[in-house]
Amino acid sequence: MKVKLSTLDGSAGKGDIELNDAVFGLEPRADILHRVVTWQLENRRGIARATRERSDVARTGKKFGRQKGGGTARHGDRRAPVFIGGGKAHGARLREFDVSLNKKVRALGLKMALSSKAKQGLVVVDSLELKDAKTKALAAQLAKANWGKKVLVIDGEAVNEGFARAAGNLVGVNVLPAIGANVYDILKHDTLVLTRAAVEKLEARFALPGGAN
Repeated sequence: MKVKLSTLDGSAGKGDIELNDAVFGLEPRADILHRVVTWQLENRRGIARATRERSDVARTGKKFGRQKGGGTARHGDRRAPVFIGGGKAHGARLREFDVSLNKKVRALGLKMALSSKAKQGLVVVDSLELKDAKTKALAAQLAKANWGKKVLVIDGEAVNEGFARAAGNLVGVNVLPAIGANVYDILKHDTLVLTRAAVEKLEARFALPGGAN
């Protein structure tokens, strides 16, 4: 499919670009996108460090006092949580969130996310070069473009340094290199902005065995 190039202020750029239908022309499937997003979010979860409970601490199991007549509670050993060095009561348990997902499904999910934006919400620019790499100037350009509250900008091998610096303090504007493109971030933004270099990198990425990592 052909897409007309735009500029950062939303006006028409010079020429157009041919997008590979195998990457940007698929019909999105909600079940595939859901599986990939779930896999991403599960792998982002932190693992709580397990605490040692009563059965895990190494303390004596000998009964250290009389059952009656001592004037204190009837403890059976020193592992009880009320003692220093005893086990933690209702401590954190180790939980694993290592969800696996086939590489082909992950690659297909990323293609479908790109295809969904190609239907509505995709903008392709020639580059991210700015004459004035200032936050105020970039904010004015993006306001003129009217791309929505949440904009994801993806560049090629590395993000343009001036653009990244100018966009750093803009709320709702996120920037990634092509290698960082992922389903969750693409879907949660109103508009996806790709540079020509990003399109080339993404299409080359899917040309390799495995497609998405």
